[in-house]
Amino acid sequence: MRKRSSAHMSRFLSLTLMLSVAIFGGAWASSYPAQAAAARDSEKAAFGLCKRGGAPNCVVDGDTIWYRGSKIRIADIDTPETHQPQCAAEAARGAAATRRLHQLVNAGPFTLQSINRDEDRYGRKLRILTRGGHSLGAVLVAEGLARFYEGGRRSWC
Repeated sequence: MRKRSSAHMSRFLSLTLMLSVAIFGGAWASSYPAQAAAARDSEKAAFGLCKRGGAPNCVVDGDTIWYRGSKIRIADIDTPETHQPQCAAEAARGAAATRRLHQLVNAGPFTLQSINRDEDRYGRKLRILTRGGHSLGAVLVAEGLARFYEGGRRSWC
């Protein structure tokens, strides 16, 4: 019997997994909670970019959007400032977070989840944005563009 390389074996296992998902995926999907959550995602708009507002649906920065006339602060994350950043690194990362959030909210329907408080001290609605039951803020955290909000202000520099 011939020895198989680890790359060949890895490719074989990957193809086997993909085939299993293709064959049995329908059965899994009916009981998977994210599928049910995705069915509830009903918020959707074409989002532009804006500095402070002025458009009914736009992304202000990495953790703030205007949606249907309401300013919404994404409650589960904190992103670098784009308005009065403390250093060049913060400005660059803030711009990247803004661009990525813009992509995420334009990628399809999402859900606005309320938290224990309706508004922050600036009058922004506090909501968690989810798609398929998963936080869009957590996507930004996983990509290194945000951190989970823990209260207070911390430096990005």
